[in-house]
Amino acid sequence: MSNIKESLSEFSGEIKNQLRSELDHGTILIRWGIMAAVIGFVAGGIASLFAKCLIFVNEFRAQNPGVIYLLPVLGLVIVFLYNRLGLAKDPGTNRIISTINKGKPVPGRLAPLIFVSTVLTQLGGGSAGREGAALQIGGTIGYHFGHAMEMDWESRRILVLCGMSAAFSAVFGTPIAAVVFPMELAMTGGILYIALMPCMVASLVASLFAANMGIAPERFEVIAFPPLTPENLLKVIAFAVGGAILSVFMCEIFHLGKKVSAKWIQNPYLRVVAGGAILVAVTKIFSTTDYLGAGINLIEKSMLGEIPGYAFLVKILLTALTLGVGFKGGEIVPTLAVGAAFGGAVAEVLGVNPALGAALGMTSLFCGATDCPLATLLLSFELFGYQGAIYYLITCCISYLMSGSQSLYKNQNKIYSKYNSKWKW
Repeated sequence: MSNIKESLSEFSGEIKNQLRSELDHGTILIRWGIMAAVIGFVAGGIASLFAKCLIFVNEFRAQNPGVIYLLPVLGLVIVFLYNRLGLAKDPGTNRIISTINKGKPVPGRLAPLIFVSTVLTQLGGGSAGREGAALQIGGTIGYHFGHAMEMDWESRRILVLCGMSAAFSAVFGTPIAAVVFPMELAMTGGILYIALMPCMVASLVASLFAANMGIAPERFEVIAFPPLTPENLLKVIAFAVGGAILSVFMCEIFHLGKKVSAKWIQNPYLRVVAGGAILVAVTKIFSTTDYLGAGINLIEKSMLGEIPGYAFLVKILLTALTLGVGFKGGEIVPTLAVGAAFGGAVAEVLGVNPALGAALGMTSLFCGATDCPLATLLLSFELFGYQGAIYYLITCCISYLMSGSQSLYKNQNKIYSKYNSKWKW
């Protein structure tokens, strides 16, 4: 009888311990949910305002094409601001990645500085994106929220990821990909899953905020999906391999942009003026505005088969020039624009629908350039729909393996090798 009582007592104790543990987990869930919601609201709100400003300046430039001649002057303002505020050598998104992986501090002035500088760059027509800037804005907000809460580095890095997810979600309108992208971006080959729930909350809150602000998500229609025959499979593989090889070339050109321009013109003010003048000249030579700004218009025309075969090379060079001489912005949408133009060119050669070719080109190049296959797959679902899921899956897997160790972001932490299971932490 005593043995039965002891067993029941032990069982009761185990149940109590389990319930106490579950309550602790519930408390943690609620605490992180509240903090993530706050960051989603703040970062999403600021990122939504950022997106609104970019929409306004791009519409203004379209209605007043002469504003492009102000690009060298706008460049002077940007360089002056970065020098004046002590961020002349700011590494951009790589700084936020270093904060996540190594705990390096982020100055609070980075967020308003990249906000203003990106708006000025796009006002003048510089070939730069917005999502990379949004990652910096969101990451800075998350970092300083954690600092104000006096949280340790392990917790603060989660808040940085939340801020990045929120800002990316608000600006680009892809809340699912925004959850995974910052985590996969920071640690290639591994994901900090403890941040999954907080990033999800922050991303969804920011997405709802942006929707209420009237910011429409980016979507591109792809309707022609041929059956996956052996012949069509070979075509998909061609897109994947071609995009992966191009991603290596593009990343190298982007990295060389700053080195080469700094070597040729050491004075940063002269450098940005010269770069701005070249951008204006190239725009006039080609007699088109397709290469200005982030590149959404180039994506749309690529999906219709209305761009020349060399367009992807021009976009690569102009983006490398823009970011290399001192203008500010992101690399993500320009990368997608390059991928779309490349995919459209390959589609014409292989006899594939241009919209599908552009989608596969975007998927392949983005995956190869960021080393984020899961985020790329989710991004493709949100941008193009789920009908072509198998095509995007094949493209991501092949591009990831074929793109080598090169990446847009040098501070990514390569936890696992692409080619074996060796731990590289």
